[in-house]
Amino acid sequence: MARRILVIEDDQDIAHLIALHLRDLSYAVELVDTGTRGLHAARHGRYDLIILDLMLPGLDGLEICQRLRGAAIQTPILMLTAKSSELDRVLGLELGADDYLTKPFSIKELLARVKAILRRVQVAAKSAGGGPGGSIEVNRLAIDPVRRDVRVEGRPVELTAREFDLLLHFARHPGRVYTRAQLLDQVWGYGHEGYEHTVNSHINRLRKKIEQDPARARYILTVWGVGYKFADAAPEQVSA
Repeated sequence: MARRILVIEDDQDIAHLIALHLRDLSYAVELVDTGTRGLHAARHGRYDLIILDLMLPGLDGLEICQRLRGAAIQTPILMLTAKSSELDRVLGLELGADDYLTKPFSIKELLARVKAILRRVQVAAKSAGGGPGGSIEVNRLAIDPVRRDVRVEGRPVELTAREFDLLLHFARHPGRVYTRAQLLDQVWGYGHEGYEHTVNSHINRLRKKIEQDPARARYILTVWGVGYKFADAAPEQVSA
């Protein structure tokens, strides 16, 4: 069955160009040109990916993203923005977007991002269906890969899909140091020079959610001049 992609974009030229190239790759594409209609489609349709413009008539992309995540709809979101402000991009990620592209972008890069996101979702689904590794527990942090559930001292923690994948990747390789470029390649599914700040943003948000004191992290540690690692103490693997 073809992967279904919802494109919420009010610029008709950009929307149809995106749809043309996605359909060439055999994806099923639906186009919506307003925020209100886009939110309705995203809530009631079954999509594998949402490509969401930031600036839309009616509801903007940030509001749509926030409402979808607030309704526990975890469909991956690739956000498009014409704004060059770092604040806009970071805010989109904080509200639950999985990735972003700043306009103007190349179709080649857009397709690479789409493939990477869909590949990551497929790998996660296979892992949840009985892949390697059961639940992980370390220092009162519990991660259940099958249910995609995270708890700290018994308290449930709400993570975006990307935040969960990043945490799970770290927890499955305790003590191993990763550069930002390696994390982009292994968690995001692509490596692009200049996007390392995306890793920083995700790690900062993840620490705020799981660390008692983000300034004195005990799970995800900074290795100065190199990158990041999970706490050296090997986690306990619990059979699922």
